[in-house]
Amino acid sequence: MDIVETLLPGVGIRYELTTETGVALAFVVQRGGSVEVAVYDREDRDRAQSVLTLSPAEAAAIADVLGAPRMTERFADLSREVPGLRSARFALRRESPYVDRPLGATQARTRTGCSIVAVVRGDQVVTSPGPAEMLHTGDVLVVIGSREGLEALGALLAGGED
Repeated sequence: MDIVETLLPGVGIRYELTTETGVALAFVVQRGGSVEVAVYDREDRDRAQSVLTLSPAEAAAIADVLGAPRMTERFADLSREVPGLRSARFALRRESPYVDRPLGATQARTRTGCSIVAVVRGDQVVTSPGPAEMLHTGDVLVVIGSREGLEALGALLAGGED
């Protein structure tokens, strides 16, 4: 299945696809986190049969159900739209000083300026994790920030350095 991605400057990103049954769908992931889902008429692909608007919380809940890959792609897409913003994923290794400690112990935002936007643990995704979220070996932290901040966070997670 092909997904056509269109950057909508100042708005977000539009994803279009046709299901195996021939239904045309479009998802507009807005910068604020809300998502518009459109189902198009089979005979007239320019006419939406219905449009559903999901709040950021609803969109995040659906992303949890469907998995982390699209969410991390969304942050990568936004990083292309916003100059200086980048995304990265850091796997927490056994030797990290933050294994079995709460996320807040990293002080990631204060120390590096980066935001940890999700923790991927096996097939579970914790979106917008709070400071009490416990970190475990193998967790993958999905992060956005500057290039310098991401480098600093990688070093911090690996060895506790500033």
